[in-house]
Amino acid sequence: MTATAHAHHGPAHLQHHFETSEQQFDSAKLGLWVFLLTEVLFFSALFVAYTSYRSLHPEVFAYASNYLDTNLGAANTAVLLLSSFTVAWGVRNAQLGQRKLLIMNLIITLLCAATFMGIKYKEYSHKYHEGLLWGGAEHSIFKHNQFMILDAVKEHSHAWNEGVPEAGVAAVKDLSNDQRRDVSIFFAIYFCLTGLHGIHVLAGMVLLTLILIKVLRRKITPEYYTPVDLGALYWHLVDLVWIFLFPLLYLIR
Repeated sequence: MTATAHAHHGPAHLQHHFETSEQQFDSAKLGLWVFLLTEVLFFSALFVAYTSYRSLHPEVFAYASNYLDTNLGAANTAVLLLSSFTVAWGVRNAQLGQRKLLIMNLIITLLCAATFMGIKYKEYSHKYHEGLLWGGAEHSIFKHNQFMILDAVKEHSHAWNEGVPEAGVAAVKDLSNDQRRDVSIFFAIYFCLTGLHGIHVLAGMVLLTLILIKVLRRKITPEYYTPVDLGALYWHLVDLVWIFLFPLLYLIR
């Protein structure tokens, strides 16, 4: 028996409970699709909450979105779109046995992911220091007993109810308790959606790193590139979720 074959039959990558490499690949891909459907369920409840709350209080979302940095959101969108391209190109490299290009594209994808998380960290840090948090947070300026004034609101912010300044610098102290509560709910949904997505980005980085190690150890070949294909599929889901989050949260005003 050769070193590249199992005791029962076939190449080394073929598990004993599969007859052919094609059957193993199809089974693995079907399993991942089922897993991705369960991942969608994580976001579904939050998307339903978003839709329901926005339909009841559209003016709240239009007002609260002014506190989000559209430029940072757009930068993260561009970074993830680039990462989708490089990881898809990496699958093609694996199919053709282009090992150096595959390594390059996986590294670029990981760098894009790290850049995304860096931008998100900067955005989260700014919101924490400014108190742009959900109402239950200790430092939230939207708590009933907080009367701090924001000094950095978009020039084109608009009033959505009586008592809210028209444009320029918006004073949170001028919001009623109900208005502060409603805006804080927007930020609760924002942090839940983007936080859950960020966890998936980190999981994707771990997955892509493990795949890169396999490539460096020459365990990925044109005959066996299943890990690359499945890793890319998972990463596309991560990117797709953000494509929905960016306009829903940042571009609604």
